[in-house]
Amino acid sequence: KKDRALATELLAKGMEKLVPELYKQGKFDGIISFGGTGGTSLVTPGMRALPIGVPKVMVSTVASGNTAPYVGTSDIVMMPSVVDVAGLNSISTKIFTNAAFAIAGMLKFENKQVIEKKPLVATTMFGVTTPCVTAARNYLEARGYEVLVFHATGVGGQSMEALIEAGFIEGVLDLTTTEWADEIIGGVLNAGPHRLEAAGKHHIPQVVSVGALDMCNFGPYDTVPEKFAGHKFYKHNPTVTLMRTTVEENEAIGKKLVEKLNMAKEKTVLMLPLKGISGIDVAGEAFYGVEEDQMLFDTLRNGVNRNVVEVIEMDCAINDVEFAEAAAQKLIDLMSK
Repeated sequence: KKDRALATELLAKGMEKLVPELYKQGKFDGIISFGGTGGTSLVTPGMRALPIGVPKVMVSTVASGNTAPYVGTSDIVMMPSVVDVAGLNSISTKIFTNAAFAIAGMLKFENKQVIEKKPLVATTMFGVTTPCVTAARNYLEARGYEVLVFHATGVGGQSMEALIEAGFIEGVLDLTTTEWADEIIGGVLNAGPHRLEAAGKHHIPQVVSVGALDMCNFGPYDTVPEKFAGHKFYKHNPTVTLMRTTVEENEAIGKKLVEKLNMAKEKTVLMLPLKGISGIDVAGEAFYGVEEDQMLFDTLRNGVNRNVVEVIEMDCAINDVEFAEAAAQKLIDLMSK
């Protein structure tokens, strides 16, 4: 029986295994391919399996659509083919030539600038936790650390976890764990079921907080599912609608964070800002909710394994400089041990 889908799937799995093996053997320095949906699905798993930084170019008929299934958290360069990948013509010849020049440039260019190697820290940020993360980043950079900021929009959290898994990250300042609200409640910015696992699994020092867990994210207001009609909403902008998490939802979110934090082997700190967990969860703002936050805090306090996770509570809001700098200093302390 001829089954194109099955054949493509099996070939893709083979590429995922073979391509990184050949790279480790020094058989190639970069990878380029051309294809439609089938060819793109076949080749990109092998590209994703390569380390970050290895040149990867995929000329594809679907490069201008939803590329997340093909790119994932990798650094594949998706280049639109404009016309179908079916032989050469005046258009495709120009596109393919540009693609060849692009990967040649990636391979041939030598960056002779000497970049000082600094300890690399990953941190997570949302619009409503930006003051906190900015202050923490400035504090760390002033003390000799390089800081990568990941926007906690689903793919941001996934990208951070992937870089931790790949061994790039030496410390994690996970201040904005909002993606778990979307994962549990059903929002559009979830990062999947393995968020908040990599640092603990690989013994990477981590300071974790509860930034923006007061909200779940949706698109325009008219796209919010009807089942959430009784919730409190906040129109962040015309394309983003925020939904306030309830007491019951915060209990579920807290239990999931407990599960993930308790997977850590060592060097893990949980920091709780008792006066607000986002820019709009403070007195006088739209999502201020003492009861909701208290449920989240209590669930975390009562659930984490204190032999592994140190809990620090501060009588301030997450965006207060005092909290941001305390979190950054705590990570420095963990990384110095």
